[in-house]
Amino acid sequence: MLQLGDRAPTFTLYDQNSQKWRLTDQQNSRIALFFYPKANTSGCTEQAVGLRDLLPEIGDVEVVGISADSPKRQAAWAEKYQLTFPLLSDPEHKVARKYFVFGPKKLYGREYEGITRSLFLISPSGRIEGTWVKVSPKATPGELLSALEKINE
Repeated sequence: MLQLGDRAPTFTLYDQNSQKWRLTDQQNSRIALFFYPKANTSGCTEQAVGLRDLLPEIGDVEVVGISADSPKRQAAWAEKYQLTFPLLSDPEHKVARKYFVFGPKKLYGREYEGITRSLFLISPSGRIEGTWVKVSPKATPGELLSALEKINE
């Protein structure tokens, strides 16, 4: 599991517009990186829309989402809900594994592997400033806002 102060694992993935997005290109920017199980589902939509609605309050923090969904599916979801931030496709779960948010899950007694809903705050220098693993969709925006307020004190 990633700890506060750890260097954020770097990665390159394709966004909903099939453009490469690299964490290393975001130097000097604070990143709110959230992982979600599946685009266009109720919980993931609640999480993403909550973050979208928070954008005016968080200034220059860049919100970025990651799931295993294809860029095409991400694009349809982004358009449907006016999600203006990058939604990245991690179909082989390589990045989710680097962040320790892919693994065994249970739903209605069924066991399977999947992405655990999570949020990471990454500093402009590329260090982990906050981690929320198994965060609820509803709590995600509030956790981010609270962490940013503490950083700005």
